[in-house]
Amino acid sequence: MSPANRLSLIKHAVVVLSLLPAAELVLRWQMGRMGARPTTEALLWTGDWAVAFLLITLAITPARALFDWPPLVTLRRRLGLAAAGYALLHFGLYVFDQKWNLVVVALEIVKRFYLTIGFVAVLAFVALSITSTDGWQRRLRRNWKRLHYLVYPLAVLALIHFFLQSKANVSDAVMASGLFLWLMLWRALPRDIRSKPQTLAGLAVATPILTVVVEALWYWGAKGVPPMRIVEASLDPMLIPRPAHIVLVAGLGVVVVTLLWRLKPRKTVPS
Repeated sequence: MSPANRLSLIKHAVVVLSLLPAAELVLRWQMGRMGARPTTEALLWTGDWAVAFLLITLAITPARALFDWPPLVTLRRRLGLAAAGYALLHFGLYVFDQKWNLVVVALEIVKRFYLTIGFVAVLAFVALSITSTDGWQRRLRRNWKRLHYLVYPLAVLALIHFFLQSKANVSDAVMASGLFLWLMLWRALPRDIRSKPQTLAGLAVATPILTVVVEALWYWGAKGVPPMRIVEASLDPMLIPRPAHIVLVAGLGVVVVTLLWRLKPRKTVPS
């Protein structure tokens, strides 16, 4: 298969895979497997997938560098649109839950901080989606890249919203924050060292520690839980997997996959 055909196949696969969570949601709803509060379950489901696709979108740049495959960048728009789609569906379900009363929706957004930042994040998703086309890129020129740097504060807002709406159990929000920290730390490193195996190994160790710090600070600030209790829980083998453990496995997975990719024999072009 030619590289162009392989890339085309991957693009189509990304579109299909991005629709699977929505298809599963529809199927579960039709089969009555959404629990006692189906709309609430659907809200959580779509919000989780919006964050997941946002993180996958942000992972494209490191993946391109680590695997030395520039065409990966062409997947970023599709993945970003998937994230925006689930964010809009998430917001639409909230409006549906309020019986389409836009006055109530507007008042709730103004009154509740977690809804305010969630709505700002949705607006940012919309702006980035509309301007993601080649036409807008040509029209905005240098300003296009500046505008699309909004994806980073957008991700922060989405994660804060994730924490605030998670109520008692913030494990998923902590895990997502840990993965986001890895992606941001990788970007912050100098270009000449950030793809080296020893650098990736350092990130794999440092990011789970920072994840524990984030979790401890959250429970301390929001619930008054002593930070050392969170540290002890993260070190307790009986409580595996904790969010930091998952972030550690993900970081080590990046190291292993990168090394295996680089050890793969390269095709030589006959002279």
